[in-house]
Parts: sequence; structure tokens; C-alpha cells
Amino acid sequence: MQYRPLGTTDLRVSEICLGTMTWGQQNTEAEAHAQLDLAVERGINFIDAAEMYPVPPRAETQGLTEQYIGSWLARRSDRDRLVVATKVAGPSTNMDWLRGGPQLNARHIREAVDASLQRLQTDYIDLYQIHWPARPANYFGRLGYEPDGDTTVAIDTIEENLNTLARLVEEGRIRHIGISNETPWGTMQYLRLAERDGFPRIASIQNPYNLLNRSFEVGLAEFAHRERTGLLAYSPLGFGALSGKYLDGARPQGARLTEFPQFARYTKEHAVAATEAYVALARERGPVTGATRPRLRQQPPVRDRQHHRRHDDGAARGEHRQRRCPPGRRHPGGDRGHPRRPSESGPLIGIRPAAIRRHRNWHDPRCELSATREAGRTYDGR
Repeated sequence: MQYRPLGTTDLRVSEICLGTMTWGQQNTEAEAHAQLDLAVERGINFIDAAEMYPVPPRAETQGLTEQYIGSWLARRSDRDRLVVATKVAGPSTNMDWLRGGPQLNARHIREAVDASLQRLQTDYIDLYQIHWPARPANYFGRLGYEPDGDTTVAIDTIEENLNTLARLVEEGRIRHIGISNETPWGTMQYLRLAERDGFPRIASIQNPYNLLNRSFEVGLAEFAHRERTGLLAYSPLGFGALSGKYLDGARPQGARLTEFPQFARYTKEHAVAATEAYVALARERGPVTGATRPRLRQQPPVRDRQHHRRHDDGAARGEHRQRRCPPGRRHPGGDRGHPRRPSESGPLIGIRPAAIRRHRNWHDPRCELSATREAGRTYDGR
């Protein structure tokens, strides 16, 4: 298992974090404990939960995920070797069973921390995250930003959140803070206010990121890199869709999208077409093992085979053909080298596996991102 620093904190977390949002709905307490045991055995030290879990949220099950983690922690003696993360719910009109409808203010955050600590049976939370913003913004699949609400109120809310979280850090109830389902503007405000007022600095951003949803790359990737607020990528397999188990209309018994078909973000027509191409490519190439990965990295770029061809008159070509760019990227010189131009109505999802295979120069610095906007518009949410 590989380990990474969590932002600028002193914590080192496993490269793989154990998600928990099905515990209490699709998984029993015994199954949750078995997953935790196996994860720790394999070197995972990072566990992520939320006060509203499991999903879908219901009054009858709310808090069971944290409760299952707590009963598991209670019988162990290695709490100091584990990094436990959880989240406070943002405003919602659909969860009136949670403090009469959760809000992001000092009282709600403190009550949420107290309840999570009790369920988790621990004295402190390593990473405490704002689950989603209080202001209207593009998250949980919402696309096409529409101006709404007062900017001053939005900033004041973030400032109150940071002030409350700072006091909780001072009290030792939480160690570090993070955000989730945030935008570049929101991330900027958290960083700016922390620098201005001496509040704790956010350590991480937990947003969706996978082959069907690369919206993080548009504005947040640079923040994550330059400000050392690393991405905690959720839904890396897009609700399991990228495994291919839902292709051809399959609905395996007990699978999430079988049980909860309302989660349709990664089963729309364009997403299914892209998944088919990815799965076909994966099945053809097979897994890349640790032994073969370094060798693949050392291979030189594959030039276009026509580079060495000659004209009919026998004269050598005077210039190289345009290098091809990978799916979802374009060359500054235009769309030459693509098997087809990105559609104005959607992302590059119609590429056949054979076409994908022709794009070898993944690392060509002249290739620039072109399909993320379309991907963000089509592949919404988690």
C-alpha cells in the first residue's frame, strides 16, 4: 500500500480510502466490520463516512454508518493508527429528521460533531468535512450555473463555518478540516479567509472524479496542486458503472443501481457508450501489473506509422505528420489527428476502442484538454 500526505497536515493516508455509505442500507453491521478488517489487513488506514449515511438518506437508517464504524473501533486498540473522516450535512429540505433540516451554522456544526463523536465512539475526528455548500452551486449533478443568492451572505456563511471549525480544532474534537462537492470559487474563499484570519486551512477537497466525470480538472485540479489541497476522489467507478456490470441492460441482484435506479447519472445514453468503449479496451489489454508498468512508462512515444512512408515519386516526406492526441484532448493546431471531431452535443463518447488505441501520445505536452467541458455537461454528479 502506498501512502500520501494529507494536504499540508502531518497525516499520511493510504492511497486508497475506504468508503462507507452503503453500510446500514446495503450492508449489515457484520459485513461492514468484515470490510473494515480486510481493508486494514491490506494496509488501508483511511476511512470516510458522513453523518447522513447510509445512502439513500432515510430517517430510519441515518447515522448507522458511523455507528457501525464506532462499534468496530470500540473493540480495537489501534485508533491512533487510523485516519477517520466524516462530514456535516449541508442545508437540505429533504432531511427534516436531521436537526429539523440541516443547516451550516455554528449550532448545527457543533451538534453534528457531538453526535458523530458519540456514534463513532471516539474522542476526536481526524478530518471533518463540509459535505456540500450552503449556497446554490453546481454539485450533485447540477450543471449550468445560475446566479442565485447574495455573495456577501455566502462569504459570511463560509467565515462562520471556518470560525466554528477553528474552535473545534482548538478543543481537540477535530484535527483537520476539508470540503466536499465544492467549486473553485468556494475553495478560493476557504483558502482566502484562512490566510486572512488565521483559521485552519482546508486539507482536502472531496469531489467526484472518474473516467465519466472529469469536471475536477477544469478549475479545481490547479487549486489542488498549487495550494496542496488534495483531491479525495469519490465514485471512482461511477456507481460501479465503469466495471461494466450494468452493460447491455444488466442489473445484478443486490447491486446499487438495481436497488436504487434513481441514481442514473452514469447510466444515460452517452455515459453507457463511453463505458462500453472503456470496458472493451480494458478487456482487450488486460490488467497492467506492477511488473509491467515501469516497462510501459519507459517506452518512447509511438510515432504515426505514416511518418516513414514516402511519396509516390520516392521523395521523403519533408515534415512529420501531426501527432495524434488522446481521447478528450486536442492539439493547438486544430483537430487533426482525431478519429472524429468532438460533437457539439456531447463529449468524446463515440470513440471506438480501435480509435482509442491509435492515440499513443498521452503525454504529448502539445495536447490540451478539450472534452472536459462536455464531460461535465453530460456526466453529472457522483
